[in-house]
Amino acid sequence: MNLSKPTGRCSNGLLMIDYIARSAKLPYLDAYLNPVRIFLGGCNGVNFAVAGSTALPAEVLLSKNIMNVVTKESLSTQLEWMFTYFNTTCSKGNRHVSYDVSIVNHFSTIMPDSYCFTDCAKEIKSSLFMVGEIGGNDYNYAFMFNKTTEEMKALVPEVVKAIKDAVEKVIGYGARRVVVPGNFPIGCFPVYLSQFQPNDAAAYDEFHCLKGLNSFASYHNELLKQTVEGLKRNYPDVIIVYGDYYKAFMSIYQNAQSLGFDTKTMQKACCGTGGDHNFSLMRMCGALGVPVCPNPDQHISWDGIHLTQKAYQHIAEWLINDIFPKLQCSA
Repeated sequence: MNLSKPTGRCSNGLLMIDYIARSAKLPYLDAYLNPVRIFLGGCNGVNFAVAGSTALPAEVLLSKNIMNVVTKESLSTQLEWMFTYFNTTCSKGNRHVSYDVSIVNHFSTIMPDSYCFTDCAKEIKSSLFMVGEIGGNDYNYAFMFNKTTEEMKALVPEVVKAIKDAVEKVIGYGARRVVVPGNFPIGCFPVYLSQFQPNDAAAYDEFHCLKGLNSFASYHNELLKQTVEGLKRNYPDVIIVYGDYYKAFMSIYQNAQSLGFDTKTMQKACCGTGGDHNFSLMRMCGALGVPVCPNPDQHISWDGIHLTQKAYQHIAEWLINDIFPKLQCSA
């Protein structure tokens, strides 16, 4: 499916959260700040996403000489929006349902129309909250400001703690099913492959991804997994599942040809220009004169940073098959 008009999605079409909503036979999500969503009361679901947002507040990053060059909003803003939404809809009789809260650079809420104006607390307990993926942009900006490996690793526990605190806040609001996704293998992304170009062949894996960057992503993911296990022990009545975005993404690389992707363009942006990876920070997708490939469904990377609709579809299907059985949802 292709969307017929711009929607604010950082892709050529649908995102993972759209496919997850579709798999549950729910509508796509409206943006939290969308006036139409406000008029309708949010019955079709709410998305709290902010493109480019971080786990840590902008002022915390700035104190480390890391600047968010895209937005001043962070995970804390998205949480505030969600709690404002809950407080306004649950306190005045507008009792909504089936919350899927996805903090990626986003936060989302999914609600089927037929259950609008029902018991809010009850519906929150039967809803799915996705707290992530978040944190990737903290690292993106840190790399952009030339932080050392030691400085980057020192940042990880703070980012993971911010995610942990967000999960606990969501649980405190009544969530009983929470998915906490990890980071992607960033060493496979054109934005990094074009920025870091070591001449040493040993720096690359069999897919020509940068080992060091993927090792860093794995470091974040391992710490996050440990944190999720700790949360499970602290909240035995809550189902908390780790979302393995790393494995989901690598499943595309491992099966690229059979999935219909062009193996010659796996690390080239569809929308972009410049260098071996069709990507330049100086002339990114959307800038005047930057071309778009004629066959986005054969590309994994949309703009060098985000993925194509086709890639997101396969990742979402992998995640649905992996996560949903663990959520113990009743039909």
